[in-house]
Amino acid sequence: METETSEDGRGEEPHGATPGGGAGPAVGAELRRLPSVERLAASLPQVPHHLAVAAAREELGRARAAIRAGAPAPGPAVLAAAVAEAAARRAAPSLRPVINATGVVLHTNLGRAPLPAAAVERVAAVAAGYSNLEYDLGTGRRGSRAAHLDALLRELGGAEAALAVNNNAAAVMLALAALAGDGEVLVGRGQLVEIGGSFRIPDILARSGATLVEVGTTNRTRLADYEAAITARTTAILRVHQSNFRIVGFTEEPGAAALAGLARERGLALVEDLGSGALEEVLGEPTVRAAVAAGPDVVCCSGDKLLGGPQAGILLGRAAAIERCRTHPLARALRLDKLQIAALEATLRAHRDGGAAAVPALAMIAASAEELRARAERLVAAIGPVASLDRESGAPGGGSLADVALEGPVCAVEPGTIGADALLARLREADPPVIARIVRARVVLDPRTMNDAEADLAAAAVRAALGQP
Repeated sequence: METETSEDGRGEEPHGATPGGGAGPAVGAELRRLPSVERLAASLPQVPHHLAVAAAREELGRARAAIRAGAPAPGPAVLAAAVAEAAARRAAPSLRPVINATGVVLHTNLGRAPLPAAAVERVAAVAAGYSNLEYDLGTGRRGSRAAHLDALLRELGGAEAALAVNNNAAAVMLALAALAGDGEVLVGRGQLVEIGGSFRIPDILARSGATLVEVGTTNRTRLADYEAAITARTTAILRVHQSNFRIVGFTEEPGAAALAGLARERGLALVEDLGSGALEEVLGEPTVRAAVAAGPDVVCCSGDKLLGGPQAGILLGRAAAIERCRTHPLARALRLDKLQIAALEATLRAHRDGGAAAVPALAMIAASAEELRARAERLVAAIGPVASLDRESGAPGGGSLADVALEGPVCAVEPGTIGADALLARLREADPPVIARIVRARVVLDPRTMNDAEADLAAAAVRAALGQP
């Protein structure tokens, strides 16, 4: 049985214990050299007491295990440093900023789109106190949180009405639940996509309460296939943009306008899942305004992809259809909070007033070769002889622009004897962590997804990881 080191620093061990099951005399002497938990925790007065105690217990446990395995007791300075490091780990926030050196602009694992500066300021201002989230300042009565976004969304999307919820999967599920009910929904087989994280269109559709009816074949689906699939139980057609993959070659599918005409003729709802949310032209991606103009009842898109804002799902379309979505019971469960609304409103204003250049994600995608080369050269110069200028391809990411490669200058680092994997791991331990990638056994830092200040921090992290001054 193990007992914790006593307050005066003297550990108590069972008599007659052996190294395999306890402690002999020499081991016991080493254990008694360890300080108490409270004494060790008291060496960190700047750390909250409960964190210092937990860190002290953690490191003393490690020290005891090492002593029983034959190691000497660590010196006071070594033990104090280990406890300070353990306390710092416990005190650090779990969610924290990182430097994205991957070249993937809308990196889902790294939080997708960085917000425009104006959106960051609005979130901070709204978060710091109270707001008129659901309060009409004109009448002094209860208002609607949707009102803060309604006019901007209608203006930028060219729609009769609009609504925003907490992500695009939620937007699609809400639209289907409100417009299709428990009826049958027709979906082309080539559009039964997985949107990431194992979330699939059939699963989202099932959760809405509707029944999936597959139409056509993977590569060729005609308007006649939709017509033939309509039964008395059919209530809607779902059209899904292939945002994260492409089918090429011998292909055919009806456009949104043709499906909208069929839906109106047969009394069905047409829901379009546009995915990316491009408000402006971005490398050939269909825009929200064009999708709305084609005539679906509801167009759904993301807020944190090519729109470049916070996580959100946006519904735009006909007033009657959007009102059915707004009044559906699911709408309250899926609604945005005040911080999402503040960020989305500011992002929409940035689009309206400054265009794509005012939105960081879009500015990164459109970055010039000259800008990228200058930053890559800055990295190479700061890192030193192990770094060199090269060219590689990044990606828009986030399931957008699947067939687009963002080629440009990069900084390639030779990892030396530690190897590329170990260098990547050390970069992840930096403060802030640097997330990079490996290409041909070298660590590549892509300037597209960093600003100059981040590039300087990334270069310093590489030097430190390689033991350079």
